[in-house]
Amino acid sequence: MIIATWNINGVKARLESALAYLRQHSPDVVCLQEIKSVDEGFPTSAFQDLGYNVATLGQKGFNGVALLSKSPLEDVTRGLPGDELDQHARWIEASVALGDRMVRIVSLYLPNGNPIGTEKFAYKLAWMKRMQARAAALLEDEMPLVLAGDFNVIPESEDAKRPQAWVNDALFQPESRAAWRSLVNLGFTDATRACHPGPGVYTFWDYQAGAFQKDDGIRIDHMLLSSQAADLLRSSGIDRDTRAQEKPSDHVPVWIKLDS
Repeated sequence: MIIATWNINGVKARLESALAYLRQHSPDVVCLQEIKSVDEGFPTSAFQDLGYNVATLGQKGFNGVALLSKSPLEDVTRGLPGDELDQHARWIEASVALGDRMVRIVSLYLPNGNPIGTEKFAYKLAWMKRMQARAAALLEDEMPLVLAGDFNVIPESEDAKRPQAWVNDALFQPESRAAWRSLVNLGFTDATRACHPGPGVYTFWDYQAGAFQKDDGIRIDHMLLSSQAADLLRSSGIDRDTRAQEKPSDHVPVWIKLDS
């Protein structure tokens, strides 16, 4: 099974690119973030035509997450528990058959949190606490679990070409990174790092100042695997060629291959 995650930065604006990617790579499951579409406006039929089942949690103009799967999506859960007043569309999860077992897959879009020192940063940290609580609850089921998406966290200095440029950004604050470590320490494996240690591994390049041409990137799109899922991990990769296409997302797909 190949599972991919991609912050698409507007599914309608990148639809043809997304469809071309699916035709070329044919992942079994795709986690999308920042679809920027209400559920009714999501181009469901275009993905169904390629053989995908579709589940969305949309929001007009920003945010929004989706799951695409060649196998049926079972027990779909929309929204991150813990705050009934939170209306941001940032979390969707479902179970998918993997051979004779089921795997729980989450597509998540963690808050950016900028500027620091504001309610946006406080919301980011509170959201991360809720995420950790939900992840801990899911781990209790002992089903293979994959948390995939745009985490908006640069975990380590080597995850940025120029870490000094991010010291005043919410993505690289000690509190954000500590919350990331607390999550990982529940027993998750960072799939990309398990397969690709060392510097120069990025998933995002800003649109400004020729960042992609300079390879001035950061790694903020992650796939965290529970121990049961990590046991099935065979490979992982980053499809950075999508960033060089016309009108690209500023993020690129990240993927894992699991044994069935």
